[in-house]
Amino acid sequence: MTGWEQGDGPRPRFMSGVAEACGTSSAALTLVDGRQRQLAVAASDAPARAAQDLEFMLSEGPTRDATRCRNLVFASHEAIETRWPCYGPALTALGIHEVAAVPLDSSDRCLGALAVFDPRPGLVGTRMFTEIVEALARTVLLDPDADPELYGGTDHRDVVQQAAGMLSVYVGCRVEDALALIKARAYSGAESLEVLAGKIVAGDLKITPGESP
Repeated sequence: MTGWEQGDGPRPRFMSGVAEACGTSSAALTLVDGRQRQLAVAASDAPARAAQDLEFMLSEGPTRDATRCRNLVFASHEAIETRWPCYGPALTALGIHEVAAVPLDSSDRCLGALAVFDPRPGLVGTRMFTEIVEALARTVLLDPDADPELYGGTDHRDVVQQAAGMLSVYVGCRVEDALALIKARAYSGAESLEVLAGKIVAGDLKITPGESP
């Protein structure tokens, strides 16, 4: 990171580095607001991004639990599907068999969580894992001078909220109901949540009153 800031070498793949430190290729950083709503997600690879999209669409999962209870969440194999009846089977269908999520806390609130999928055996609960999480919170999330582009490709959920607001006005329903319709459409279709929301905002997806998106 220091070398890159000094113009030496390519931009580091930040989340890929976090995942590598945890002995896996799949890790995701999710930022939340004071009401525990997802604000943005940065992921190391496609499975990690898909896992976080599933959590957002299904409203259950390890990151959600970690930010709400502000404690480590860990599940593996059958326990994944038992703990999260909707999210669990969808996660294991991605080929993921173990997940750990830990909150990133500031002095007054939870800023988000780090989720690690299929981490190195024995990592969770060790001092090394704690140090990774503390470093992530201290040097990135709590650093006002941190470069937001360091994360690489980041999905911002604000476009989803904007799409829900526009849809609620157009079809005459509550914003919460519009958001649920968008999530359902994304979950059942081939398009990602952000792509679908972008089409609604841009007016490229035509919806008539009384029709689900």
